[in-house]
Amino acid sequence: MAGFVTDWLNLAIRWFHVVAAIAWIGESFYFVALDNSLKKPKDAPLAARGVSGELWHVHGGGFYNMQKYMVAPPALPDHLHWSKWPSYTTWMSGFALFTVLYLFAPDTYLIDRNVLDMGPVVAIASALGFLAAGWIVYDALCRVFGSNDRLLGLCVGAYVLAAIWLACHVFAGRAAYLIVGAMLATIMSANVFFVIIPGQRKMVDAMLKRQTPDPIYGKRGKQRSVHNTYFTLPVVFAMLSNHYAMTYAHPYNWAVLALIMLAGALIRQFFVMRHRGEARWYLPASGIALVLVALVWTMPRSVAPQAQAAQASALHVADIAPILQGRCVACHSAHPSLMGSAPAGVVFDTHEQIEQNAQRIYQQAVQLKSMPLGNVTHMTDDERAKLAAWFEAGAQQ
Repeated sequence: MAGFVTDWLNLAIRWFHVVAAIAWIGESFYFVALDNSLKKPKDAPLAARGVSGELWHVHGGGFYNMQKYMVAPPALPDHLHWSKWPSYTTWMSGFALFTVLYLFAPDTYLIDRNVLDMGPVVAIASALGFLAAGWIVYDALCRVFGSNDRLLGLCVGAYVLAAIWLACHVFAGRAAYLIVGAMLATIMSANVFFVIIPGQRKMVDAMLKRQTPDPIYGKRGKQRSVHNTYFTLPVVFAMLSNHYAMTYAHPYNWAVLALIMLAGALIRQFFVMRHRGEARWYLPASGIALVLVALVWTMPRSVAPQAQAAQASALHVADIAPILQGRCVACHSAHPSLMGSAPAGVVFDTHEQIEQNAQRIYQQAVQLKSMPLGNVTHMTDDERAKLAAWFEAGAQQ
């Protein structure tokens, strides 16, 4: 029953998290596109009122005129829209999902003793510390190098690369990818909570006191907002990566993640420049090239010599069923003991079900070695070789 309840919590929180993320990313992308599409106003009275840029939209049967003030308008309207709650709800729901799935089962999801042998308490503390340290170090870099956007960008890029390497040498590959994504998402939401919104409040407060707002708050908010937009596609990949074991199960999974995240940032840069009227096609081309490099690099290698050494004669389902019974059915059965329900609905209770899932077994347990998850049931190399011999001999029943 506990597993069943956990699965429903997973469903509810994940659904809410995705909806909140769509709202936040959509709003963020819109404002980045708007900011980069603004044109200097031709109307002299607009410029005299402090309008630095405007953009006309036609959408949904109506015309919209968006205007941006360099610092602030001469007088505040009665109602201001604050872009903050989509960010906060995305982070809170994401952290709740991370808690339910990973922190409640550290032995299964966080720990791979082939990567680092640690206990569940240490694993949980390390994961939480990773998120906190991610923001602290990033914020320090911004405060020290914030006056030079190019230098700061290089420092943040180097820091993210170091974080990727460290995470992949501390946590199980699947968890490492997610934690790096969660670290970047934490930075994004913290930028909104600690920098962007407080700066905007100070500007509003100054206007209410009939004072001229300090433009530094707008500059800092813009800088952090730019960082957020480049983090977005890398974070989205990290959140989806648990479905693609060929990436996080690779021996150099940290480099694979770095390539794909860089590809996402380059593709995002293309759209940012596109909104400015500049079509730099080398950016998406470079991003696609990096993804292709990752594809070729992660391509499975044949294990036929291993399989032949393990078993010269053809094997049948009955020969490998005990391996699956001891190592896999704790999750992949009609009534699993480690989870509320079988992942992806894959079960190995009968010989027919094993034969139907032969390709999955071979790919996940032999080629990628991503299953059992975190090798929590301690499948041996000899057992993997026997599974390979069975599959390569035709996966006979």
